Amino acid sequence: MQTVHVKLTKGRRLASVCIVLFFFAFFAFDLVKIQLVDGEKYDAASTAISEKTATISAARGEIVDCNGIPLVYNTQGYTLIFDAAYFPSSSEKAARNEIILSLIRYFESNSLEWIDILPLVFDTNGNIVYKEDSDSLIKEMKSADMLKLNEYATAQNCFDALIEKFELQQYTPQDQRKIASVCYGMLRIYFKIGTPYVFATDVPDETVSMVKENSNFYKGVDVRVDPVRNYADGTLAPHILGRTGAINAEEYAEKKSEGYKITDYIGKSGIESAMEQYLRGIDGVETVYTDSSGERTSVVTEAPVQGNNVVMTINAPLQKVTQDALRNALLDYAGSKGNMVDDAGAAIVIDCRTGAILACATYPSYDISTYAENAALLNSASGSPLWNRALLSTYATGSTMKPSVAIAALEEGAIVEDTTIYCSGSYEYLGQHFKCEQSHDTRHVNVVNAIDESCNTFFYEVGKTIGIEKMNEYRILFGLGSKTGCELGEASGVLDSPEYRASLGQTWLPGYTVQSAIGQAGNLFSPIQLANYCATIANGGTRYKTHFVKSIKSHDYSQTIFETQPEVVAETGISAQTLDIVKRGMLQVGTTGYCSEYFRGAPVQIACKTGTSQEIRKIDGESVKINNGFLIAFAPYENPEIAIAVVGEGMTSGVFVAPVVREICDYYFGQNGTFDDMQSEGTFIP
Repeated sequence: MQTVHVKLTKGRRLASVCIVLFFFAFFAFDLVKIQLVDGEKYDAASTAISEKTATISAARGEIVDCNGIPLVYNTQGYTLIFDAAYFPSSSEKAARNEIILSLIRYFESNSLEWIDILPLVFDTNGNIVYKEDSDSLIKEMKSADMLKLNEYATAQNCFDALIEKFELQQYTPQDQRKIASVCYGMLRIYFKIGTPYVFATDVPDETVSMVKENSNFYKGVDVRVDPVRNYADGTLAPHILGRTGAINAEEYAEKKSEGYKITDYIGKSGIESAMEQYLRGIDGVETVYTDSSGERTSVVTEAPVQGNNVVMTINAPLQKVTQDALRNALLDYAGSKGNMVDDAGAAIVIDCRTGAILACATYPSYDISTYAENAALLNSASGSPLWNRALLSTYATGSTMKPSVAIAALEEGAIVEDTTIYCSGSYEYLGQHFKCEQSHDTRHVNVVNAIDESCNTFFYEVGKTIGIEKMNEYRILFGLGSKTGCELGEASGVLDSPEYRASLGQTWLPGYTVQSAIGQAGNLFSPIQLANYCATIANGGTRYKTHFVKSIKSHDYSQTIFETQPEVVAETGISAQTLDIVKRGMLQVGTTGYCSEYFRGAPVQIACKTGTSQEIRKIDGESVKINNGFLIAFAPYENPEIAIAVVGEGMTSGVFVAPVVREICDYYFGQNGTFDDMQSEGTFIP
């Protein structure tokens, strides 16, 4: 038998050595990781007799203004939770109820808020009734997963079911309801190990100490450090920023496939809701090990990741100026003229070169930082302070429509710049009499003077000549009667027409055409539509999609997730000559006309158009005719940068909101350098 000798080549020997070294290095690295990097985790696990995981809540992203000034940010606060591993079980209802009631009494005696989502309240007669505006919560409470009641169940039926389910018979009705709210909250989230119940958030140090000092009694009541949403100024743009709140059943059903839990908080309104997918962070995981002596060790096994940051187009100082100016103008009018309705209105400022919304104010308003404790009062307050008039209210906008009619007539060749129409102060059309109550320097009025002096007769005649179809064709170009495209909810409004009236089962009457020409009839437009319409005139005929979000940044601002680019919705194709004629008429309103006394001495020339319309409103149960005042403006007249729309409800003329436009322009153009320079010198360049 012959022996075969295998001779290893030099290359094979080297490869063998490398493989051996690789395995040695791998095991050495793994040993270092186990001993040093994850030593705490494995040491805790080695001595543990039990372990459980808990969620570490991730902070939401921040919301900042266009220069990086914080608007919404996070701090850390104490959250009081019930830990199912140690809290009395559902079979120990007496012990459970005793702890809950003790906590509630402590919180209420110290004027502290605890989470109460039960949609049942006592009325003034002491009867249990459903809480207003809680339809989704009421439906969830009756559902098969909760109380198993039919949809016709009364509030008392629900209350009785809660008392029986949680064995609350021995308590007073008021205490029954409070304990039931907490017990129902635990039922709703399927309270169990790994799913703690949140009793209260942002708890003060004194309360934390009290709970810890009485831990033998408050079994399973624990303290967790969580991010807390804070506002730099709760009164600044609350309708735009919006708020967060506990996820409801309908939202959870929609979002659970995206990883949401029934215990999560979610954006409920404003930018908090619209940008939810970016603001929401990624929760972390904490593992808690308990050894034989009861000692607990916590190890972060997955670190939480904060959400992305939203950079707004809103300029915080300009927003403040706009809000204050609007409030002051409304209160000044009420003080000097009286007002039949609640002082209310809106103002909006748009960059007419991009569609970016620089300021958006509505009055009356509220403090979003105290919304939770004042929600019931705010919902029932006169003037509807929670309502965003700038985006959601629609109005007959009066003579602010005259520039659009002038543009239609000029573009269609129905008039030229020198065309004059005689105004006697009265106009007759098909047997109907209409008035022009303006005094004119000459009775023969051309288009520039008609805009300046707001001559109804001129526009009655022009409207009759071109007809409703042509007027509406140009209004559509300007986006009137349709949403402007911003990230938040907004009203579509109404573009009145024969087709629209037919959809209501009504007949279009000939008189509606001439009324529409002066901004009456059934047209209803929102302040944001008015501002964008004015911006389109100012910038030469380009209509942009409006937007509140400038960009989305990563949690540390090191990366741009996306940046909003100006989006053209329509190129109107209106000639420069036509727009120049109309803008000259608007300039005269601001320099020699109705608003000149307010704009005299302004840092730039302001072009504008006033408007007044009538509205029938129910006041104290009676139908009362009121006026609303409007003003649209752009500045500077040469090379316009901003467009503004302001409405004052109950005002007899848009002239009375001219101070709002003046204060906006004083701030925007009155600083050292231009407003664009100011933005580039900010503390943060997104």
